[in-house]
Amino acid sequence: MDKYQQSQKNKLFKTPPHDPYCLPRVEGSAVCPQCDAVYQAGNWTWNRPENAVVHDAQTVTCPACRRIADNMPAGTLMLSGGFLQKHHDEIIHLIENTEKTEMAEHALERIMRVTEVADDLMVTTTGIHLANRLAHTLEGAFKGKAQYRYGDSQYGVNVTWARNE
Repeated sequence: MDKYQQSQKNKLFKTPPHDPYCLPRVEGSAVCPQCDAVYQAGNWTWNRPENAVVHDAQTVTCPACRRIADNMPAGTLMLSGGFLQKHHDEIIHLIENTEKTEMAEHALERIMRVTEVADDLMVTTTGIHLANRLAHTLEGAFKGKAQYRYGDSQYGVNVTWARNE
């Protein structure tokens, strides 16, 4: 046994937290009654694939609709700073356009709510990837600084973006 194997043998690896809203695989196909997302071949999508007919589709609420109903966001983005106050409308439009782009590809990535908290803005999302993408887009478009904090014991991400001016 070499040095690397010995050092790895003594370490305990933490398993990543599991998303409690992730459903077990559904046999066949399913349709969400609230948003009309279609589950086929292990993925939730908006469109039925070409040349594919959804026969005997089960009615299953998708994980995103379940998160919205339970008010349990997977991602939280908190925006703050003087720049936010001056460019509020531009930032809101960028957030909405980024959500549309992400939703076109990923049916489970949605904005749950945009809330004003004092002078800050809080955006909650159904997935961690949308919160990340929003922060990266804000950094690219308006600069500022984003900080990412992933939960150790639970599935989720908290992102803060700030730019003072």
